[in-house]
Amino acid sequence: MTKLTGGVRSNLSRASPSEALGALFKLASSPDTASDALAMLHELQVHQVEVEMQQDELRRSRVELERNLIQQTTRVEHAPAAFLVVDRATVVNEINLAGVRLLGAARPAVLGRPLSGFLAPSCSDALQRMLTRARDGTLPEPGELQLLPKGGVGQKLLCTAGRGAASGQFDLVLMMLPSKIQGSPSV
Repeated sequence: MTKLTGGVRSNLSRASPSEALGALFKLASSPDTASDALAMLHELQVHQVEVEMQQDELRRSRVELERNLIQQTTRVEHAPAAFLVVDRATVVNEINLAGVRLLGAARPAVLGRPLSGFLAPSCSDALQRMLTRARDGTLPEPGELQLLPKGGVGQKLLCTAGRGAASGQFDLVLMMLPSKIQGSPSV
């Protein structure tokens, strides 16, 4: 490709597809540059096939990623344990169906509100200690929390906190403690 180096080649790389094809046609029309133009056309065709193969692979990858995302979202949403994402002030940013059932409120009534507002006042410090351990990267240690009483009874919960995916967020897992274990001391 000695005859198409330098300016002609760089001009073709910045040209629109129709301009590049027009330039290649013009070069192919001249006996002096026809073989170089055909070689460049072959390079372009090979490149086009490679790009199409990459696009196919990207489409397949995207479909697979979307399928996996749907599966994982469904698993978390329908898990038997309550999953919540809270910030430093315990404001609930995300909650699954089990969490909504556990707190006994509709999702819109929970999102944007502090989790501590659903807990007995004596549990605020315990929850903050769990979040501090999670923020510091300490291995999660389950702790006991208690929901605000409903009908005179406050349900005890087992809670585990971990660092969330986003900075300043925490993942919480809450599970009701069976009534036979509920006599144990709170954290």
